[in-house]
Amino acid sequence: MSTLRTVLRNPLAADGDGPAAGAASVEAAWLVLEAANDLGDAAAVAACRRIIDASLNGTPAAHSDLDLVQHYFS
Repeated sequence: MSTLRTVLRNPLAADGDGPAAGAASVEAAWLVLEAANDLGDAAAVAACRRIIDASLNGTPAAHSDLDLVQHYFS
């Protein structure tokens, strides 16, 4: 659980070097994706997949998706 707190402690945003989702955003998205799958939360699963896809495609992740991931365990 300490890794999750470390990842989610700082706001999630795009990397300063480019438009793709930042590494912390993607790591948090994978953590939330696992939990959302276990809980059957289809909306959160979709948001996580969009963040991960954005990272792989080098495109910006939507702020609404980043906000959902950042506050998922709040």
